[in-house]
Amino acid sequence: MSKTKQIKAVTGFYGVKDADILNRGYQVETSLTGNSHFPNPPVDLVTLKAALDTFAGLIPQALDGSKKVIAEKQKQRTTVIQMLKVVASYVDMVSNGDMTVFQTSGFQATSPTRAVNTPLSEKIRKLDRGDNSGEILAWIQTVRGASSYELRYGAVVNGAAPAAWTSLPLSGVKQAVTITGLATGMTYMFQARALARNKFTDWSDPVTFVCG
Repeated sequence: MSKTKQIKAVTGFYGVKDADILNRGYQVETSLTGNSHFPNPPVDLVTLKAALDTFAGLIPQALDGSKKVIAEKQKQRTTVIQMLKVVASYVDMVSNGDMTVFQTSGFQATSPTRAVNTPLSEKIRKLDRGDNSGEILAWIQTVRGASSYELRYGAVVNGAAPAAWTSLPLSGVKQAVTITGLATGMTYMFQARALARNKFTDWSDPVTFVCG
């Protein structure tokens, strides 16, 4: 019995032009509104549109060079990206390898030639579902000179960063970390950091994943 080939939405928004993120966001919001294939998106679509509208208003305002407005625009850009990544994980799971269904979401699919070992962030290499429901496996990137690592995760509600984090100290990262007791169908956000020379690195960019 062949395994269903998973379809992954393009979520490499960091470094992408503001206008392109905005256009993709509006396309996703429009495509998912009333879409029977995706009846329960993890981000309220009205909330997503409001975030996009705010971002759209800040883009031209930031052109005057005001540091305050630029900072607000960058913060809103990050909010929109996080929301889109959460929705993308949901779309990936619900599509279940059906490209016809996936294409109604407004997202673009990654190229099938994309390297399978491309890391999700600078410190998180891969996330996958465990053998049992409520489990997620996390592979952490090795950092040169690191004596230990820390992985944290939390539930995502309506695209917002977790209100509470659970942290896991890790002495090594050669094996996948198994996280248990999670809620099936819930989207979780993950970040990792390393302890090197008695000082922690910054937390990695957030990565989201829907628990199976």
